[in-house]
Amino acid sequence: MQKYTLTGYPLGHSMSPFIHEKLFKMSGIEAVYDCTEISPEDFSAKAPLLKELNGYNITIPYKREIIPHLDELHHSAQRYGAVNCVHNHKGKSIGYNTDCDGFLMSVKSLALSGKVLIIGCGGVGRMMAIEAILHNADLTIGIIPDAAGAAADLSDEIHSIADNCKLRIKNIDCIKGEYDLIINASPVGMYPKTDACPISAEVIEKCGGVFDAVYNPVETKFIQLAKSFGKPAINGTAMLVYQAVKAHEIWNSSYYTDEQINKLIDETNKAIAGEQK
Repeated sequence: MQKYTLTGYPLGHSMSPFIHEKLFKMSGIEAVYDCTEISPEDFSAKAPLLKELNGYNITIPYKREIIPHLDELHHSAQRYGAVNCVHNHKGKSIGYNTDCDGFLMSVKSLALSGKVLIIGCGGVGRMMAIEAILHNADLTIGIIPDAAGAAADLSDEIHSIADNCKLRIKNIDCIKGEYDLIINASPVGMYPKTDACPISAEVIEKCGGVFDAVYNPVETKFIQLAKSFGKPAINGTAMLVYQAVKAHEIWNSSYYTDEQINKLIDETNKAIAGEQK
């Protein structure tokens, strides 16, 4: 039987076992998927033990820290300097970044190549910003004042990738105007602080569509406002499921139909909503 895990710290409750167990069942593979919480002081000693598994996922705070323990990096992981999926194959540990796949599949019906506003510039925001630029977006990154240093570093990185890109950094409180797509890459609106919204209703009302990386709650205030204005709105569950699907492609060359994936997204949303009742 194959063995997989999710590691990070602290893990708390994760939807990963729910999603991966269903994907293994769909593909007819006998496997165990669990969670392995490793404290920072133990990570260096315990990380090599992960090579005994068939594969694993990594979340905060080890997406960069895992790299010295790997034998090889796929180009997706090299691009972002971050790993969230590892395949232990023929004696080698190979690191991948499937977050980017999950994001791109989630926003495929939205205007990533248009005028885009991304709120937040942390790990996931950095990846989304780079992908938006690579898709020729006219990009604005909205930040809080404390994130000015990180935003400046990201701006330098993006200009090293695409020197003539359209990019500006703005304080969230100063953002106005119209955007084809607004992406929340911040934790604003996440359970239990569900009354918060990352951007004003006035800006949401004028946009073409929204994507929220937050998936708990299923409908954040950001998503609710967008829907109230009749805007296409996608939450973070799609990204969570799609990045897991990509992991199964890597681990076992598994294939899933759009119908299967959409059903799993729906089931995951229902499971998340059920836990908050």
